Amino acid sequence: MNIRIVLLFLISLACISACGGGGSNNGIEPPPPQPPVGGIGRTGIAMGPITTFGSIAVNGVHYDTASATFSDDGNAAAESDLKVGQIVLVQGSIDDNLSTGTADTVTFDDAVTGPVDSIDAALSQLVVLGQTVLVRPSTSFDDNIAPASLEGLAEFDVVEISGFFTATGQIEATRIEKKPAGTQFEVHGTVSNLDTGNFMFSIGALTVDYSAALLDNFPGGQISDEDFVEAKGMGVSATGELLATKVELESLGVVGDEGTHVEIEGFITRFASGADFDVSGFPVTTGGGTVYEGGVAADLGLNVKVEVEGDLNAGGVLVADKVDIRRGKAVRATALVDAVDAGTDSLVMLGFNVTTDPLTRFEDKSDADVRPLTIADINAGDYLEVRGSESPAGSGQILATIVEREDVDPRTILQGYVTNVAEPTLTILGVTIETTGAVFRDVDDSILTPAEFFNLVDVNSLVKADGVESSATTITATEVELELEF
Repeated sequence: MNIRIVLLFLISLACISACGGGGSNNGIEPPPPQPPVGGIGRTGIAMGPITTFGSIAVNGVHYDTASATFSDDGNAAAESDLKVGQIVLVQGSIDDNLSTGTADTVTFDDAVTGPVDSIDAALSQLVVLGQTVLVRPSTSFDDNIAPASLEGLAEFDVVEISGFFTATGQIEATRIEKKPAGTQFEVHGTVSNLDTGNFMFSIGALTVDYSAALLDNFPGGQISDEDFVEAKGMGVSATGELLATKVELESLGVVGDEGTHVEIEGFITRFASGADFDVSGFPVTTGGGTVYEGGVAADLGLNVKVEVEGDLNAGGVLVADKVDIRRGKAVRATALVDAVDAGTDSLVMLGFNVTTDPLTRFEDKSDADVRPLTIADINAGDYLEVRGSESPAGSGQILATIVEREDVDPRTILQGYVTNVAEPTLTILGVTIETTGAVFRDVDDSILTPAEFFNLVDVNSLVKADGVESSATTITATEVELELEF
């Protein structure tokens, strides 16, 4: 895969709009477009998942969208069309406090939309139109998927995936939504195995038949290997090829003036050193003044997920003021809320504290359907699913990545690292898990006997317990399962 293109089609859409046409990535770069300037403060570019609305928050920055224009796959859209977890490109201005800004444009496009080819629950992934999609704790599921997990999907379902490309071309999903029959299929990726005689090429494991397709933005009207393209079509052939109706070359890069503030979340897709790497194809350098969160410079490497922010230098490289290393978010809890303290952006459930920050993604999936949902809207007795990590380590509290409110259910779920084993009980985040009478499962979902399970489990094992909350800090489990950490 040509890693330079992984700055995503979002940025290439902005470039196409600004340039009035596409260019080739075969050594010919398009003229660098200039991001729009609006509001007060500096010109700013942000790319990442939407965390909340009112107006819109991306990478911890709240953007006023009162005068913004919105687009979805190149078509005019509205803010109400967007959803939490979708990756967007925001261009506009950012205030000197770096926490608020004014959006001129907000651009969204999916990574892939099409039928589910296969589902691998053990590896927590699926294949959509030949593209491997990774489902992680940071994946939001639309409320048209029930249950809100891979269990709510089946082969041949048509889904829209928003997500980050990894260095190997897989997609880590940030949001998955079912789409109705008749939805146009779309896939983004790098052309390989080009066969001009038979009008075929590959994107990942998908073969694209472009014999009847409109070719857009290709110099000389010709597709080349290593081009980054979007292919669209209404169906696949009996042998699985996408019957493309349009293939569009997507241009590379958005280049701002020196001093433009840039905030990008994604995977490190090229790594030469801790001072020379790309995030989603965007060149980044670090220095003595760079602040690291969630780790240290030595933790950086290919395919490490980060959020970087800083200003562009004269060469168009992001000089990072901050690098936030996004470690795994393996802790999950689904339970009733015990108490809320909106003043400290925190709440209590199952007896432990849950803290939130500007990067926490809020979504209301209950019948109340509050948008935007904030911690001020949450009350004791509400039923929440919280995903995140234990932070600080060993503190027994969760720093939430995702907070979702759901309709009240008696089911209580806790996933986390075991701190004590005393058969037939476990302790996770200070919560006692009573396992007598429970079904035990291994990481591959196979049934274990109680003796087999407790022979495998140890302190620091990742375990999910599913049952009922029998006291403020006790779950009587009906099922207990060893989990893989992704």
